[in-house]
Amino acid sequence: MPGTGALKVAEQIKLITAEMLSRRIKDPRLGFVTITDVRLSKDWQVAQIFYTVLGDQEAADATAHALEAAKGQIRTAVARGVKMKFTPVIEFQLDSLPESSNQFEALLASVKASDAEIAAKAAGAEFSGGESPYKIDEEDGE
Repeated sequence: MPGTGALKVAEQIKLITAEMLSRRIKDPRLGFVTITDVRLSKDWQVAQIFYTVLGDQEAADATAHALEAAKGQIRTAVARGVKMKFTPVIEFQLDSLPESSNQFEALLASVKASDAEIAAKAAGAEFSGGESPYKIDEEDGE
């Protein structure tokens, strides 16, 4: 787990990047993008910025090109906003979490449907040994 200093710097980079994308970068290729996470390398030399894009694959590709073009401006803003000896190299990564969560949701829905089917079959079921599956002596009687 990264130290608290790295987490604070990563959060600052996340905020600066999001602000730059929403207010300063005016690239028409830039889609509706959300910065989801920033991870710093152990030596703090590389900042991986994870993002999601609303839309299809074409929108994701156009946004990736726009982010690559804006990388220098964003790094300059990070250098001004975060007081560090060296400004980390910026790398953008499309976050695959939404696709993974959609697959997980589909899997959960499948399991829920299977559970409902089993519950429906069990609703009219009876014990194979009668009410009590235990053997009762007639003499002891109950």
